[in-house]
Amino acid sequence: MATSHESSGHSSRSRSRSDQQCQVMCYHGEIAPLREVKYNGPTYGKKFYGCSYWPRTCGYFKWADEVYKIRDLQMSLLEKDTEIAELEMEKGFLEDKIKRLKETKLKLDDVVEELSIENSEIREGLYAAKADKRLLLGYGGDES
Repeated sequence: MATSHESSGHSSRSRSRSDQQCQVMCYHGEIAPLREVKYNGPTYGKKFYGCSYWPRTCGYFKWADEVYKIRDLQMSLLEKDTEIAELEMEKGFLEDKIKRLKETKLKLDDVVEELSIENSEIREGLYAAKADKRLLLGYGGDES
């Protein structure tokens, strides 16, 4: 039983630190204090947030564990939103990189086309020179 008490004490200490960072507000716009059920019953000792003007209240009431769950979900949502924003930035960078690579490819395609034309011209020149050499040496191909 002592272990259970220590464990819940540790949990409430970490929760109280997070309570200082993000306050719960009632419908009056005031900080809703963390309270504890003092009456005997199934909820005895359970913590809740209630209106700061108790007993003349605006009706604000939330169980503390519900607030913690909501905060955990909000933090998870914030983390996901941050991750999405980072991925969108990375996507933008990659799209820019793809654009630059496509431009480079087009330039290289032009160079390849020019080299191909130059290569064809050189081959034609070589064939012509080879044919001229044959004529000069008398290899007409008709040596019967």
